[in-house]
Amino acid sequence: MLTPADLQVFMHQHTVAGEILILDTPTPTVEAAAAAVGTRVENIVKSVLFTIDERRVLAVTCGTDPIERRAIAILYGVGRKRVKLAPPEIVLQASGYPVGTVPPFGHPAPLETLIDPRVLEQAQVYAGGGDHNALVRLDPAEILRISGGQVLDLHARPKEAP
Repeated sequence: MLTPADLQVFMHQHTVAGEILILDTPTPTVEAAAAAVGTRVENIVKSVLFTIDERRVLAVTCGTDPIERRAIAILYGVGRKRVKLAPPEIVLQASGYPVGTVPPFGHPAPLETLIDPRVLEQAQVYAGGGDHNALVRLDPAEILRISGGQVLDLHARPKEAP
């Protein structure tokens, strides 16, 4: 299992402009993370791993809005039901980090990454830092640069009334 120290090494090796913050309290939710660093929930980036059969896809978005699996399914040309939230053991195996601590980069092997455009609209974001009490503070453009991700609208849309 990787740690914030491993993430720091990755950031140094890839000249990622950012800082890992070790906090006094765990940040198990977006709201808790925002409160811990005194920012808005929109500035908290979550990295959520999905599986599409054997493929692993990391979705990076901000705030508390749910991720629209349909958008991912359309991109990969599959039905929405084939886009599944990765179980904790797959998250750990693919990212090197436990659920709730996954950074948007710095994994054992690069992951296909989708980045919601709202992430890139923020001046500064806080992402998973590799532990339950760690966050990495950085310019969101660094996430796009390092991950080589694809920008895709990942936010769920409300269903229209009949």
